[in-house]
Amino acid sequence: MRSVWSGNLAFGLVSIPVKLGSAVSSHKISFRQVHLADQGRVRYQKTCELDEEVLTASDIGRAYETPDEQLVEISDADLRSLPLPTAKTIEVSGFVDMASVDGMQLDTPYFLAPASPAANKPYVLMREALARADKAAVGKFAMRNSEHLALIRAHDDVLLLQTLRWPDELNSPAEAAPKGSVKISDSELKLADTLISALGEADLSSYHDEYAQAVEALVTAKLEGGELPAAEREGPGQVVDLMAALRASVEQAKGERGEDDGHASVTELKAPRGSGARKTAAGKKAAAKKSTAAKKSASGSKAGPTSTSGSTTGSKSGAGARKTAGAAKKTAAKAPAKKTAASRRKAG
Repeated sequence: MRSVWSGNLAFGLVSIPVKLGSAVSSHKISFRQVHLADQGRVRYQKTCELDEEVLTASDIGRAYETPDEQLVEISDADLRSLPLPTAKTIEVSGFVDMASVDGMQLDTPYFLAPASPAANKPYVLMREALARADKAAVGKFAMRNSEHLALIRAHDDVLLLQTLRWPDELNSPAEAAPKGSVKISDSELKLADTLISALGEADLSSYHDEYAQAVEALVTAKLEGGELPAAEREGPGQVVDLMAALRASVEQAKGERGEDDGHASVTELKAPRGSGARKTAAGKKAAAKKSTAAKKSASGSKAGPTSTSGSTTGSKSGAGARKTAGAAKKTAAKAPAKKTAASRRKAG
């Protein structure tokens, strides 16, 4: 690991000699500026604006420009002699939960490594203590002509130092927030929740830089005289129906994953209105099924055992009951007629 800073990590009265090395690397594509006529590389020269003399590194110093445009020369020796305890020491002044740190503050990560075998034991002690407490140490240190705020936390077998932006360097998000009142319906939120579930957890290790790969393919094609890759043309963005777009996104995500995650289907979440009617219809169907089942049960209990003789007996009994009822009706109809005839005789 190439060291970019060395000093001490002060943890109370415990001082740990450490060195700082970059925890990340970049595969960003770099281009050279060339003269189109002859492919010569374009180089920049530093010149003095007073006498236009071309300068070398040894001719160049640094100066601080005051608000009234006065230049105050500052040498490397001046900076090294600054009375800053953080120039060679990272003083731990407190601890925080990582969850409480605003993600906007996080900056560049570095590996902290013990600078000597004697530093191994206190280094491991601090690493284990931070891991057990699930905390990150907060401190400051000076590097590359500026002072940095930093978090130090356990990361696998090492201590990871992550520089932080100062709180007053964070811009307010107010200007980026949507203006005016925006209303989101429950149906839209449910569909958005379903889409999140359908897309599933992201595996960060599976992502890669497609731009760099595309540039490398372009360079290879140019060197070999092959066909150059063509860009996929996309039309301008259009405002679409939000619910329709969400439903289509859910179906596409589920189709790509080939899974049914058990969440509410898109059809169930389609429209905010009409759900009451669907519930009523479903209730009626359920009631009809129950009624049919009850009738079957009642008819089964009257019929008794499922034998041929029992069934015949039941049928005869039913027929006899119907005849009796008919006779009763006829008798009831004749009775008023007899009374009327008797009253006429008395009157005569």
